[in-house]
Amino acid sequence: MKKVRISDVARHAGVSNSTVSQYLNGRYEYMRIETKNRIAKSIEDLEYQPNALARSLRQKTTKTIGVIVANILHTFSTQIIRSIEDHCQKMGYHIIVCNADENPVKEEKYINMLYAKQVDGLITFPINKNIDLYKELQNKGFPIVFLDRIIPEANISSVLLDNEKAAKIAVEEFVSKSYKNIAIITTSFLDSVTPRIERINGFKKAIKENNLYLDKNYLKSVDAEEIQSTFEEMMNLKHPPKAVLAGNDFVLIELLKYIKKNKIIIPKDIAVIGIDDVPFADLYNPPITTIKQPTFKMGKIAAEMLLNKIKKNSDLNIENIYRGKPEILRRFSC
Repeated sequence: MKKVRISDVARHAGVSNSTVSQYLNGRYEYMRIETKNRIAKSIEDLEYQPNALARSLRQKTTKTIGVIVANILHTFSTQIIRSIEDHCQKMGYHIIVCNADENPVKEEKYINMLYAKQVDGLITFPINKNIDLYKELQNKGFPIVFLDRIIPEANISSVLLDNEKAAKIAVEEFVSKSYKNIAIITTSFLDSVTPRIERINGFKKAIKENNLYLDKNYLKSVDAEEIQSTFEEMMNLKHPPKAVLAGNDFVLIELLKYIKKNKIIIPKDIAVIGIDDVPFADLYNPPITTIKQPTFKMGKIAAEMLLNKIKKNSDLNIENIYRGKPEILRRFSC
């Protein structure tokens, strides 16, 4: 089959090649509606497919951004991806999603691959061990935005939750229900992952502000495979906690597995609150109280930040560090 060209579309629509080109590039604010309709119909009738590669070379843009998540299994990650994709699609951009599995080597490979593919910018959940790589991208003028984490040395715009406030809200909810022996479990913060550190700090401050005793046995940050055994150790203490804050959705899942397996009754035996709302939280028996992140707003703001950098638009007034406001969803687990 003969390849349909812009000149064929122009001839079919009765306009010039440049008019068709302007239409394809979205520069038709002064074009008559009849002309736009004729071009659109000609494109449909002739089944014209623009050459995306040629256009990207001409315009020096691929209209594509890379998104690298730390762990795609987290509900937060999937919701953020959806929000970024929604906004980028509205703005005429596509996204390529990669899952780094909290692995700095894997993340570095993805960054190099996306850069080689000439994506216009990058949104990533950064890993501390790749600081030099982030700085190198920044020095090259490559647009990049961090999600969920801050790396001060890199000085790159970030979007994340007000994590200390999230932990404080949870502790205050427990206190309002007269709980005193309150514990927290998060995944390990050996890699200095911002949310884990900030949530622990927020928990400690809230315990102190409410004049409660901070028992070190109630404060645990462990690897994923140790969550259930760590919770078991807590429950077997001479004075076990009566309430536990799950530091993220993955911790909550592991705690609920243990609770169900051992026939522990919520909230009679242990009250539970999770940071990160998950789809099953209101379906569990009893429904689980959670601290919700404004994930869709955070994803949209991250996308806006990046597109602003890509377009070098200094008029868009967005903070360098944006923190989403946590919201408690009260159910029946405490």
